[in-house]
Amino acid sequence: MARSDSVTTPDSSATPTSQTPTDPPYADTPATGDPSQSALVQAARGRATPHTPVWFMRQAGRSLPEYRSLRQGTNMLETCATPDLVTEITLQPVRRHQVDAAILFSDIVVPLKAVGLDIDIVAGTGPVVAEPIATRADLDRLPELTPEHVPYITDAIRSLVAELGPTPLIGFSGAPFTLASYLIEGGPSKTHQRTKALMHGDPELWRDLCARLAQIARTFLQVQIDAGASAVQLFDSWVGALPRADYLRFVEPHSRAVLQGVGDRVPRIHFGVGTGELLGDMAAAGTEVIGVDFRVSLTDAVQRTGGRHAVQGNLDPALLFAPWPVIEERVTQLVEEGRGAPGHILNLGHGVLPDTDPTVLTRVVELVHSLG
Repeated sequence: MARSDSVTTPDSSATPTSQTPTDPPYADTPATGDPSQSALVQAARGRATPHTPVWFMRQAGRSLPEYRSLRQGTNMLETCATPDLVTEITLQPVRRHQVDAAILFSDIVVPLKAVGLDIDIVAGTGPVVAEPIATRADLDRLPELTPEHVPYITDAIRSLVAELGPTPLIGFSGAPFTLASYLIEGGPSKTHQRTKALMHGDPELWRDLCARLAQIARTFLQVQIDAGASAVQLFDSWVGALPRADYLRFVEPHSRAVLQGVGDRVPRIHFGVGTGELLGDMAAAGTEVIGVDFRVSLTDAVQRTGGRHAVQGNLDPALLFAPWPVIEERVTQLVEEGRGAPGHILNLGHGVLPDTDPTVLTRVVELVHSLG
């Protein structure tokens, strides 16, 4: 979930200047200005919408020149704790792309930093933990999260809700497994070897660690909902590294505790990478929307989740570098595939890549809206 600014994109002169944050993002915005009636929230609830709603994971941040300009001289976690910066960065892709939702600019390690862990986001690497968790004594360094730990999140969301008007804001948190992996490995890992060793070698410590992380994630989401978020997403970025049996035994109960703990006041989206074999179980953990990465077709995802959940996805981020006719054909196909689900939110199958041309994202939004 970390972001890097060392990329090159088209000049910021392409940024629209006539659009204000409170202008409606599409012609069918409800006259009430109520984000709960927006296309995104309605699709997440499995209800009819005037068009397929679209937003992009990592739509705010490193692919936008206006973001890189604003971020100069401020590190990632400082930015995430500064409400004015969070507000402006979150709004940038809404102004530029006219997406159907904003997503809070933050990072999954923000609540871990808030409770006192020595953690930083290193450019080009990602989250780095100074003292990884390896023993029960280490768990004592991880206290429960309270709303008082993250007042800047409440302030940023209240500011955003006032600016966004009818456009919904999506809040998010990292899921217990993914957070645990960062804490145990000390940073990103391709093998998750320490994580799996602890999970199997000391299942009691694993259970208690994930229970603590579930409390942190649940509270972090509740803070965002209480402040005005219209939907929330639980990112389990690395859980695709596990076989289904291990997921059900070691992970699902803790993800369920987060998702069911926040309740259904707003739609919940559950997303992971490489989780094709886990989609049915992830959907059943307590969510209205199941996120689908680019490795699984939406048609297969609907089948694997029993046709009971809205789906979100799943354009391959790398495809945005292909010629426009290729992108147009694939996006049109995805919109059509999504009609087979109770609801469909078009998104990427993972986050926007750093050197993506922002004008392509804008064209994708325009195309999706034109398809009705």
